[in-house]
Amino acid sequence: MIRVISYNLRKNRAIGELEALAKTPDLDALCLQECYAAQLPAEIGELHLADATKRNRLGLAVYYRRERYEHVSSESFALKKSLHDRVFSPTPERLVGSRLLDREAEHELVLASFHAAPLTALNSLRRHQIRAAHELLQVLGGGAPILMVGDYNYPLFKERLSERVARSGYDLTLSDRMTYTAYSFFRGHFDFVTSQGFTVEDVETLPRGSSDHIPILVTASYGSAHASLN
Repeated sequence: MIRVISYNLRKNRAIGELEALAKTPDLDALCLQECYAAQLPAEIGELHLADATKRNRLGLAVYYRRERYEHVSSESFALKKSLHDRVFSPTPERLVGSRLLDREAEHELVLASFHAAPLTALNSLRRHQIRAAHELLQVLGGGAPILMVGDYNYPLFKERLSERVARSGYDLTLSDRMTYTAYSFFRGHFDFVTSQGFTVEDVETLPRGSSDHIPILVTASYGSAHASLN
């Protein structure tokens, strides 16, 4: 079993909440979006920084529990640009993935933090980014199970997205409650998980903090209905 929190910090506004989140019982990892990556500490509680994006002002990061996991490799990736990216972020790294060895289970896995293009972009672009992210993580993992969490910015037509994701061998799992309620028109499930080689047991929405997103706690175990494509 692995337990991972994903949290969009809203332009780093919720950075002060991470110490408390890291104390979540049996927490294995923490995946962040919209953080100031250059200012992140090497340790948050018992979690160690695996990697963070380096070229974005608002970046992504993956922390893991070093007591249980061994860091094998990490890489950050730029994905297809939206108009927003072309104006504000010419080199948009929207994915960071870490390949870890689970010493407890004697099993490798890939854990990734993902942030799709904003709502000014089309769903078709976000689908392209999700598909590309999955393919890049398959190369990084070399057949290891993959858990990609983050802000998918996909409030509408998730059923169609789930069908497309399934055709490429992944599962899409939503949280038990909405994760974004800042604006009535855009409220919904923005933060969720796609996975390959995992069975996602639960995606729990945690108490709201100072971000416009609500953190989610993903509990997953090895093995799923979809086999790896590698």
